[in-house]
Amino acid sequence: MLPPSRCKKLFLTLSLAAGMAQAGEFKVYTDSQVNGHFPTAQFADSFGCQGGNQSPHIAWQGAPAGTKSFVVTVYDPDAPTGSGWWHWVVANIPAAAAELVAGAGAQAAKLPTGALPIHNDAGQPGYIGACPPVGQTHRYLITVHALKVEKLDLPPNATPALVGYMSYLQGIGKAQTTVLAGR
Repeated sequence: MLPPSRCKKLFLTLSLAAGMAQAGEFKVYTDSQVNGHFPTAQFADSFGCQGGNQSPHIAWQGAPAGTKSFVVTVYDPDAPTGSGWWHWVVANIPAAAAELVAGAGAQAAKLPTGALPIHNDAGQPGYIGACPPVGQTHRYLITVHALKVEKLDLPPNATPALVGYMSYLQGIGKAQTTVLAGR
């Protein structure tokens, strides 16, 4: 049995550690979902879908200390391609930013200053909405990567895979949430 003075020190140390872990919890969320599913606004207006093709509102909090920039991705690992489908990738988001507003995927002017839209898997910069095959429900992984550099040094034709690799190399934390979409 520990003496009372050591118990108090241990309790204080554990309490402080727990408080720090909670204060530093990196989270991402979107209010562009209804009961965990994207509404029609976030669906594509192509590939047989008739949605609004509006990028979701994405916000984050609790980024790790030392964060100098962010990368945000929206990825469908269930797409029938053999490699998933990148719906939206934005790199070089300044550390002061804490959200991407709804619709920013079609209007670069709505992105934080300095942010770089990357070509999605449809070959266009910006957002392309969800459009799973009829009868299927897919997962859309919304990820915010916290980076230790102010910007990634990317070529003009950077692919989502390259941005993912560079984010891994320069990352100090990531937050992720999943939204579903089906038709």
